[in-house]
Amino acid sequence: MTGFGSARRGARGLAVDVEVRSVNHRFLQVKSRLPSPWTGFEPEIEEEVRKRLERGSVYVNVAARHTAPERQLRLNLPLARRYADLLRTLGRSLRLDGSLGIEDLAALPGVLGAPEPDLREMEQEFVAVRGALSGALSRLVAMREREGKALARDLDRRCAALEKGVGRVAKRAPAVVAAYREKLRRRLAELLEGAGTAPREEDLAREAALFADRCDVSEEITRLRAHLGEFRRTLRRPGAVGRTLDFLVQEIFRETNTIGSKAADAEIASEVVALKGELERVREQVQNVE
Repeated sequence: MTGFGSARRGARGLAVDVEVRSVNHRFLQVKSRLPSPWTGFEPEIEEEVRKRLERGSVYVNVAARHTAPERQLRLNLPLARRYADLLRTLGRSLRLDGSLGIEDLAALPGVLGAPEPDLREMEQEFVAVRGALSGALSRLVAMREREGKALARDLDRRCAALEKGVGRVAKRAPAVVAAYREKLRRRLAELLEGAGTAPREEDLAREAALFADRCDVSEEITRLRAHLGEFRRTLRRPGAVGRTLDFLVQEIFRETNTIGSKAADAEIASEVVALKGELERVREQVQNVE
């Protein structure tokens, strides 16, 4: 399911912004981008996401900035003095002319820069990241729930259409055997006309019984109706139901295919084609359900 959520938290002179995006995926995949001090916390980010979501490709972006001036920049004065001493020594040794300016020293590595936080400090600051992530996930979940309700209404309508199609198959199935028996009677009568005999009723009954046994789809229809009923009940359950719906769609496809292979009838074959077309649309939608 698609969704987006963002949140901001502040603590200890730190402002944290978290954005969470999700797109459709059969399983749950989490990708995160964090500022360099917190890259080691990626497992914690994924754990928080997995507590709230079960499907989708989820992208987490964390941005942070220190609002306290003393945390934004620091001066390493001992290092600057060491640089100055070494550069003067270099100039004297090589008899080079030139003056050493403050801009030259400030540009050297490590003289000016943000202080490196220690592990305890990073853990304390990560509390703000966790709080912003929780807020962003709550907004993303709310958006996905709204989408889920719309998907549930659409799937419910499609389920009703499938049930009507199954009903038409069930109504047509008994007539298939009767039509086969009558067709067999006419065919045998034509073949036996020259011999002056007529087809025996017991032979017709035996052949019709064999045909009825081969093309009987009553069990498949019963299971189809049960699966469709369970599908609609699952749609109304709270929580994550996407994988259950996915499994039920596979079972509905299996029974529909069996009906198509067993029922030797043009009307039923046409109905099966229509059922498969609707089922394919249901399967595509189910991939979007949490």
